[in-house]
Amino acid sequence: MANKLNIVEAVNQALMNEMEKDETVVVYGEDVGVEGGVFRATVNLQKKFGKHRVFDTPLAESAIVGTGVGMAINGLKPVVELQFMGFSYPAFNQIISHVARMRNRSRGRYNLPMVIRAPYGGGIRALEHHSESTEALYAHIPGLKVVIPSTPYDTKGLLIAAIRDPDPVIFLEPKRIYRAFRQEVPEEAYELPIGKARIVEEGEDVTVITWGAMVRDVQKASEMAKEKGIYPEIIDLRTISPMDRETFVESVKKTGRAVIVHEAPKTLGVGAEIVSVINEKAFLYLEAPPTRVTGFDTTFPLPRGEMHYIPSPERIAKTIEEVVKF
Repeated sequence: MANKLNIVEAVNQALMNEMEKDETVVVYGEDVGVEGGVFRATVNLQKKFGKHRVFDTPLAESAIVGTGVGMAINGLKPVVELQFMGFSYPAFNQIISHVARMRNRSRGRYNLPMVIRAPYGGGIRALEHHSESTEALYAHIPGLKVVIPSTPYDTKGLLIAAIRDPDPVIFLEPKRIYRAFRQEVPEEAYELPIGKARIVEEGEDVTVITWGAMVRDVQKASEMAKEKGIYPEIIDLRTISPMDRETFVESVKKTGRAVIVHEAPKTLGVGAEIVSVINEKAFLYLEAPPTRVTGFDTTFPLPRGEMHYIPSPERIAKTIEEVVKF
């Protein structure tokens, strides 16, 4: 049986499914218990599973992640929520020094089956540190998996896979589209493989690689491009690390062109890594230089300027047209 859910509801259902199945799964963070989270992703979980499995914490991100390390080593599966990605920086030392390294440090004796959830990205008229897109920081760290869904169906399947994974996963949820649309999602638990991209739309003229909230904007740009006789192939990476290089490389070999779209700043972003992979693996197939459409190398602007910062469908469509006509 399936229900039409939005992304935030899919998060809630994934947590519900796994907590029912596995008593070692615990959920905690700032306001996740009584209030059900700032975006209500954990609503009703405390009522169902009790305060010992779903509980609120102080505003102390380093402590939230640090206690998760101890829990995971001792047999629990913590799913911790950091209210916004920009609030993850106080926990950066714990994430890099302990979460990512524990399996290697202990030579495989200990693994950390923990998930660090955080809403990420801009577009909701929030304030400073509430609109970060710094996924490249975490993808750069060996030992971490970084997952970014773009649909309710993918959100549930990938979050369940993350909870069941024996190693730590950074799970970033695109809050701009938390409630943007609904999709049929099975009530029962299911997994989607971490590290496998999704071909959103097949095309022949240019490969457009993206993830998170930008997938919907790329789809809008694709419709604009089709009006001019250009048919893009759209790839949703789903997972930044490990990255499904094979899928987008094979697509670029077919189309001969590539556009990478992400909300994060341009310099040293994930898009740069993708361009490098394309140059290494598909250089002789290219008919135009791989091109990026990204946010700008500035601090994310306060509400009035945010939609000038985030790549718009119009800007993406214009770049697609320029690359095809190169």
